[in-house]
Amino acid sequence: MISPLRLAGQAVVYAGFAAVIGYFASAPAYQYFAGKDAVLTVSFSYGAQRKGDCHKRTREELLKLAPNMRKPVSCPRERLPLVVAFELDGKPLYGASLPPTGLSKDGPSHIYKKFVIPTGHHTLVARLRDSNRREGFDYDASFNVDLAPAQNLSLDFRRDTGGFLLH
Repeated sequence: MISPLRLAGQAVVYAGFAAVIGYFASAPAYQYFAGKDAVLTVSFSYGAQRKGDCHKRTREELLKLAPNMRKPVSCPRERLPLVVAFELDGKPLYGASLPPTGLSKDGPSHIYKKFVIPTGHHTLVARLRDSNRREGFDYDASFNVDLAPAQNLSLDFRRDTGGFLLH
């Protein structure tokens, strides 16, 4: 038989657990970032151009290959690194060369970065190079933004819609 003292002890312990869980469910309040600033999130995956050009094989080259390997055109799998650069009000915000993913380096390059930006009016410039050129960029976009406190701005890249998108 369970004694009343034992039941009372269990009730006190359970009430203590409930009080601790109840406190941590609502306090302390967590802030992702200071409420007076805004956040710019850059997130996209994109595959740059192939590292080399496709090569049409000659008849002699095809005959040297096994019958199941005789594709008339040979294209390299490896992709170029993606070069990105971001500026805020004429000052560099971020710049990097993003390597392709995958064992054969034939997958897309990925970027996911968050930047805390002061509120107000800003000019954001985004640039991307996905070709074999040495200087300059293939895609260039400039955005004038008015950021409010605690606003989250997202920058994406889609080649089929013309380049950078700001959400």
